[in-house]
Amino acid sequence: MAWARWGCCPWLVLLCACTWGRPKAANLTREDVRNCSTSPPYIPVTAVNTTERLTALRQQIQMLNLSAYIIPDTDAHMSEYIGDHDKRRAWITGFTGSAGTAVVTMGKAALWTDSRYWTQAERQMDCNWELHREGNIVTWLLTEVPVGGLVGFDPFLFSIDSWESYNADLQASDRQLVSIADNLVDLVWGSERPAVPSQPIYALQEAFIGSTWQDKVSDIRSQMQQRREAPTAVLLSALDETAWLFNLRSSDIPYNPFFYSYTLFTDSFIRLFVNKSRLSSETLQYLNADCTLHMCVQLEDYSQVRDSIKAYASGDVRIWIGTSYTTYGIYELIPKEKLVEDTYSPVMVTKAVKNSKEQALLRASHVRDAVAVIRYLVWLEKNVPSGAVDEFSGAELLDKFRGEEEFSSGPSFETISASGLNAALAHYSPTKELHRKLSSDEMYLVDSGGQYWDGTTDITRTVHWGTPSAFQKEAYTRVLIGNIDLSRLVFPAATSGRMVEAFARKALWDVGLNYYHGTGHGIGNFLCVHEWPVGFQSSNIAMAKGMFTSIEPGYYQDGEFGVRIEDIALVVEAETKYPGTYLAFEVVSLVPYDRNLIDVSLLSPEQLQYVNRYYQTIREKVGPELQRRQLLEEFAWLQQHTEPLSARAPRAASLVSLLAVSVLAILGWSA
Repeated sequence: MAWARWGCCPWLVLLCACTWGRPKAANLTREDVRNCSTSPPYIPVTAVNTTERLTALRQQIQMLNLSAYIIPDTDAHMSEYIGDHDKRRAWITGFTGSAGTAVVTMGKAALWTDSRYWTQAERQMDCNWELHREGNIVTWLLTEVPVGGLVGFDPFLFSIDSWESYNADLQASDRQLVSIADNLVDLVWGSERPAVPSQPIYALQEAFIGSTWQDKVSDIRSQMQQRREAPTAVLLSALDETAWLFNLRSSDIPYNPFFYSYTLFTDSFIRLFVNKSRLSSETLQYLNADCTLHMCVQLEDYSQVRDSIKAYASGDVRIWIGTSYTTYGIYELIPKEKLVEDTYSPVMVTKAVKNSKEQALLRASHVRDAVAVIRYLVWLEKNVPSGAVDEFSGAELLDKFRGEEEFSSGPSFETISASGLNAALAHYSPTKELHRKLSSDEMYLVDSGGQYWDGTTDITRTVHWGTPSAFQKEAYTRVLIGNIDLSRLVFPAATSGRMVEAFARKALWDVGLNYYHGTGHGIGNFLCVHEWPVGFQSSNIAMAKGMFTSIEPGYYQDGEFGVRIEDIALVVEAETKYPGTYLAFEVVSLVPYDRNLIDVSLLSPEQLQYVNRYYQTIREKVGPELQRRQLLEEFAWLQQHTEPLSARAPRAASLVSLLAVSVLAILGWSA
């Protein structure tokens, strides 16, 4: 998936207005968007009337003598995806895009979001709101807030870094950032606010875990003892940290199998802050929750985390945190001298390296996921020419195919199903109301993934069913070369992903092309589809054996087409001629590339050999699964699309003849 955290984090549109190329506003009429310059202003039917909401919020602001109040788009755990319960910015503005920050003063209300969502914001917001396409929030605040004014914020919705940046800039200009414990939007939202999720929190079956939670706790405790600063406790704030540590899952967050929680543990106790009523008697027994020994989990109510941490921090203690996922609401409770700070917690770093069982589980999930994607591509090939397929219905069908796979637990993110010019928008997703038809004359990009009990998947393929232009083929092939060159790279152990990321771009750079999103991200075992801290950015940790990362170069021709080719790869030990510790990537995604878009003349012999070996791997791993399930048409398609490439590509056999061959193969006869 083209990574949303490239450039600016989704919860920190606070400080920047990132751009990936402004979406086209084709075919819009006056009725589609608001017009606040007329008298009276024109408000489309899609806009939300926020007058009463803003009036009530301003009453709260005035009661606290604030000049402004900031409303970010995140939750108390810095989650990439947030639940309905936490969509405060969407409720107060009416704008439902996934990235944006609002600020309300006594006289103005303003929203900052990136270019992907400008048109959507103009459709959904009424004229109470200003839409800011440029500039940053602090600059605006300095013009709207008088000297000596107070700017309020919810400390549980601010990262440590964002608080420090805001605080420094405002203090330097004689304004003050004020932490407000009770969220003002929540007070106004009242009974209309969606309820806190209450679905059961359950333990994964032993078949789907790499280590017991007791082993994981023991490992982190050993790391505490080895740490020079001698931390007495580890505090976990990110939801995937607690889910991974205890091998527990639920469904509080869209696309992510998590539950609202914190964890604090020492050598002598383990405290899990959660809604206890959501744990069955079996899960309580699993956690040894009925005892008080060092390997027993003491359950405390989620709402008590602030008081509990404050009380623990009053003693002679040192608390180890990962600053990337700890909010200022937690950070401000702990005296600076009692903190042991890393960018990522020891749990976040440890879970990034998968053990042999976890690796096997993830590999298995990718075989089944390939079946679902291949079923979809075969279906598209047959049905797109009729003109009956659109971006949204296609995405729904792909989700359906994944849902039919064993151990499926839904998609891992909202499917990016983009035809023609929409594919030039790196993070575009269709809706039931807004979508395009798929056409044999256009390129089609599908970026999708699944959650399975044994793994999380993410794969992107770009296809063209007609006659692509020479430039489209060149762009696709150069993206493919970038994918290949990074995938087949051998590099020293402990190398940062940032140091090798250029290999994915070189073939594009050679001819003056580029892409403006990240090249890859970590991925979890039934956890995050974007799992920190693995990847190719400067903030990612060094590569190590056992990590999984996506490799996803792309190219986007604004207003025309887009290309992205994404595979998931495992970091493995490399075999080298001379002794040394070197690493390489083993691709575990198993769907062939579109032969129709490959200009074989641009591939080197080594790149051609790599593709052919990859195709042979796909045949060996996915072919038997298709045969076992009697998916004859899909097996024939796979055989056709994994034929070895050569400098002069052979003419493709007909699907009918290949289907006949596949039937013979399944029956055990030779052709």
